[in-house]
Amino acid sequence: MRSLFWRIFASFWLAFALVAGLSLLLGRALNQDAWILNQHPALDGLAEHWAQLYEQRGKGAAQAYLEQRKQQFQIDVQVLDDDGQALVNGTFSRRAAAFEARQGDQRHLPWRRLTEEYHSPATGTNYLLIYRIAHRQLGTWHRDSLFWPLSALGIALIVLSLFSLLLTQSFTRPLQRLRSAVHDLGQTSYQQTSLMQLANRRDEFGVLAQDFNRMGARLQSLISSQRQLLRDVSHELRSPLARLRIALALAERAGPEEREQLWPRLNLECDRLEALISEILALARLDADPGPAEPIDLAGLLSKLQDDAQLSAPQQQVRIHLQSGIKLYGWAEILERALDNLLRNALRFNPSGQAIELSASLHGARLQLCVRDHGPGVSAELLPKLGQAFFRAPGQSSSGHGLGLAIARRAAERHGGALSFSNAPDGGFIACLELPLQPTQAN
Repeated sequence: MRSLFWRIFASFWLAFALVAGLSLLLGRALNQDAWILNQHPALDGLAEHWAQLYEQRGKGAAQAYLEQRKQQFQIDVQVLDDDGQALVNGTFSRRAAAFEARQGDQRHLPWRRLTEEYHSPATGTNYLLIYRIAHRQLGTWHRDSLFWPLSALGIALIVLSLFSLLLTQSFTRPLQRLRSAVHDLGQTSYQQTSLMQLANRRDEFGVLAQDFNRMGARLQSLISSQRQLLRDVSHELRSPLARLRIALALAERAGPEEREQLWPRLNLECDRLEALISEILALARLDADPGPAEPIDLAGLLSKLQDDAQLSAPQQQVRIHLQSGIKLYGWAEILERALDNLLRNALRFNPSGQAIELSASLHGARLQLCVRDHGPGVSAELLPKLGQAFFRAPGQSSSGHGLGLAIARRAAERHGGALSFSNAPDGGFIACLELPLQPTQAN
């Protein structure tokens, strides 16, 4: 992953290094002696060429060379030996030298004075050359010599401005897309394809877009399920309410004896309505935050479920197969409700004389909690629909609202697991909760 942190850090580091380097370059160019001695065309090779003329052709040729340089570049040159004695007359007048001595401070002189030592490799003699360049001529040369450094600085500033613009756009464009996606999500019109290109990036924005897509899909799924639940609830509540209204209308027109016969019917419909509302509330509570996961006493939980099943259906038998050494973390109340619904479903269809099997076994890092009955099972085409709210397999004569398996499925998802259904090869129906041993967080 190409981290934005290192990209920003490297960009600013490069910008500072470039500006610092150009600043040093310009600092050297601003009137420093070394810069003038190395770059001024009047001084280029002057010491070496003068020494060769002086040593090979004598004082006259060296003096003529200095005169020619003065006429061309308006520069005065003096040359002294190790003892401070002038080797040539030079091009600097005694009157000018006296004026320079009286001033003392070079800043008030009409010229710039520079000195250079030269060691002749041919004779081993040391020469001290004193240059005096008029400020007017030096200013003209400065303007010409600083053109390229200033041009380089201008180009660098343009490049930095363009780079900053691109860097800014690389931040603002993804943020603008995320902002648009947040707006669409708030308007319930979010499409995951709107962030598809951003999600393919290999930096923090790509990771954020992927997380946002997952969050958007999850929220849309929750909104859709809630809307479907409301539609299903409204549909399921109409039937008992309609029966209650009919029974009440009959009771109003009936005599005392007939009215007494209708009260059990009214109580039954009220009980069904209360049971339906309780199951709906239980399903809705599974979407609330259950808090941190805690250790679950699996053996105690299964034993309690076995006792409750024996009390509700004494003619049925429940056998427990528990693998030893299982340490499960989660939410005991949610898991108990899920297994209780699976057991009640098994008790509803299991024939007398055959035991219901409740097993818990490890498969890798996950736990399988399975409830098997020996009933007729479910046709293969209906297995994918089991667990949907208010879905009931056709042909059932037993009471129920189709919420038990939906509660069990949602409990499995809350633990980070899944609920699966299958028909046993030798007959019967199997419902299995596959759970992680220690969920990191509620789903």
